[in-house]
Parts: sequence; C-alpha cells; structure tokens
Amino acid sequence: MKSISPNLNLMIKSCEKASKILIRDFGEIENLQVSKKGPKDFVTNSDKKVEQILIKELSKKKFSIISEETGTIIKENNNNFWIIDPIDGTTNFLHGIPHFCISIAYVCDNEILSGVIFDPIKNEIFFGEKNNGAYFNNKRIRVSKKNILDECLFGTNLNSIKNQNLNLRISGSAALDLAYVACGRLDGFYQKKLNIWDIAAGIIILDEAGGRINKIDTKKINNHTVIASSENIFENLNQILENF
Repeated sequence: MKSISPNLNLMIKSCEKASKILIRDFGEIENLQVSKKGPKDFVTNSDKKVEQILIKELSKKKFSIISEETGTIIKENNNNFWIIDPIDGTTNFLHGIPHFCISIAYVCDNEILSGVIFDPIKNEIFFGEKNNGAYFNNKRIRVSKKNILDECLFGTNLNSIKNQNLNLRISGSAALDLAYVACGRLDGFYQKKLNIWDIAAGIIILDEAGGRINKIDTKKINNHTVIASSENIFENLNQILENF
C-alpha cells in the first residue's frame, strides 16, 4: 500500500488506543447482561471514555472537533475538523452483539479527506484517503462488481424499508455498512435520518474504493439521507429508491 499521511496515521493510532477501553467494557457488558443488572448507564460511560481518549489524541493537531457525545468544539483552526463517533452501533454494544465500531473522519474546507472505521472486536480496520485508495487491514479494497440487483445484498434499517423488493440486511451500524459496501461484502446501502458522524468516514472510504454515494453536505450535522453502492448499480438503485 502507499504511505499514509500523518493525519491518517494519527487517526488510526487514536482508534487503536481507544479500542482497548471498548474491548474491556464490552466484556463487562456481556457479564452485566447475564446478571440482569441493566447496563444502560455503563454504555453511556463507555461512549464518554472512548470519546475522551479520541479527543485527547486527536487534539495533538489543533483542529476543531464534531463528536456525537460532546458536540462541536471550535478551535483556532476551524477550517479543519475531526468528526468522531466513539461507538457506532451502540444498541449492539448494549446487548452484547459484537458489531460496532469507532469512526473518525478528517474534513478540510468542507471536504472529507480521510476516514477510519475500526471494528475492535473483529480487529478489522477500514481506512481511506483522498487520491490514496481504500484499505481493509492494509489490503486494497474495491466495491462489488455485481450489476444485477436481484443478486445484490443491501444494508439499511427498519425505518427505511418500504416495498423495494431488495435483498436486505439490518446490522445496526451505518458506518460498518458503508465500509462493507467499500470492500464488497454488501453491494449497497441506503438509510434516512443519519448524522454526519455516522457516515463521514464511510463516505471517503467508499469513494476511494470506487463506489458512489449521493451528495452529502458536510456542514449539515443531522438528518442525512444516504444511497451508496458500486457504480454498476447506482442509477438503478436510485430509481428503485426514489422517495423512499
């Protein structure tokens, strides 16, 4: 693979450091479920602990920050932003389901330049950087080559399902769904009412893997609608999902 930028290297190292807390807490979440002690507050603490580590590490660069838990932190360099989701897939985490991730994107002048999505339980890291490709555990990835919708598999959530007659999976993590489209595990993804921290990292990873996604305004925090897939099926998918 090509060498990565200092910013992307910092993002990866920050994810790896924060993941140690997440892996430990996930083990305790499973124990709490068995003992029926109700882990809701504990999950909130896990979100905050992971976020604090990420903010501390990423603050080595004097960039502003948008994070799910803390909100927006404006610093002197406000043309550069980190966008952070400490746990994407919190409900899975809460119930002991090992499908969630840490997601970080770097935005400069409203353009997403790099992104990292790290699944700590499976030890799977997806990352991409503008004009430098997309990777899964250091191996170059590309989107699926399928071009027949009936043969494709799509990720979404319950609120976005109507009568599209598509083969669907609901995983509970939009960030991982986008990463899975980027590496060909899914052929497409669509969902409404997403936040920018759910999708920012996935956008650049997917783009660098040769995928397509509808236009996303990075200055808008909430209520994004996303349709993403390979180039081969993007137009047909959009026709089926018109006004979904």
